[in-house]
Amino acid sequence: MCDVLQIPRSTYYYEAKERDNQEKELTKLVVEIFKNSRNIYGQRKIKVELQKLGWQVSRRRIGRIMKEQGLVSKYTVAQFKPTKLKVNESEIGNVLNREFNQDKELKVVVSDLTYVRVGHKWHYICVLVDLYNREMIGYSSGPQKTAALVQRAFASVPYNLNQLELFHTDRGSEFKNQLIDDALEAFGIKRSLSEKGTPYDNAVAEAMFKTIKTEFVNGAVFPCQEALDLALFDYVNWFNNIRIHGSLNYRTPAEYKREQKAKSSVI
Repeated sequence: MCDVLQIPRSTYYYEAKERDNQEKELTKLVVEIFKNSRNIYGQRKIKVELQKLGWQVSRRRIGRIMKEQGLVSKYTVAQFKPTKLKVNESEIGNVLNREFNQDKELKVVVSDLTYVRVGHKWHYICVLVDLYNREMIGYSSGPQKTAALVQRAFASVPYNLNQLELFHTDRGSEFKNQLIDDALEAFGIKRSLSEKGTPYDNAVAEAMFKTIKTEFVNGAVFPCQEALDLALFDYVNWFNNIRIHGSLNYRTPAEYKREQKAKSSVI
């Protein structure tokens, strides 16, 4: 073929070697990005991260490399969702009304709880999520699924809670308690509850906890509460400052907040 095309054989083998070297470098980057994402990124997010590094690669090619390297996202594993047995019968309605896209920081915070294995027992995690940029602004964990767990999550928030206007959750009994009512009243925070049996009213929190279960909880067994606290601190920091989010146009919550503040200062 080289004789027919009138090109030196050395040119053919040089280009073949060049392509081989490029493929090895790309494979190394894909594996590195996947591992740094804690084994959660799929083709779309790896493509975005490669673009940041100056690589224009198709999702099909990335998928092929992932298959060759045995890289399987945690999101391919089916999830188990426990049934909630108790509900809050409060007359408070769904004030949020599924307005999940908010244009003001700390205006609306949503929350939910999930479980995690600690030793041979189940412990619980509570997270507070700002609808403005999907940032986990507060979190807590402990052996009991109570209002005290929610209160500790509020206590961990590093921002001024007087800015918070609305707190929305489902009707879990841990969210309707005198302890929580007193805390919300102290900061002038209004209350909103999903309608009974309607998880879509708290869709962002539900989606957030599916993410937490997939990325943090599934397959993990912590030896003690202190180990869970340390791992949760590390995960929340990674989630807010390193993990890119499709709903934020592949930015981290921290990046999105900085960009929006920069735009508003220019205006």
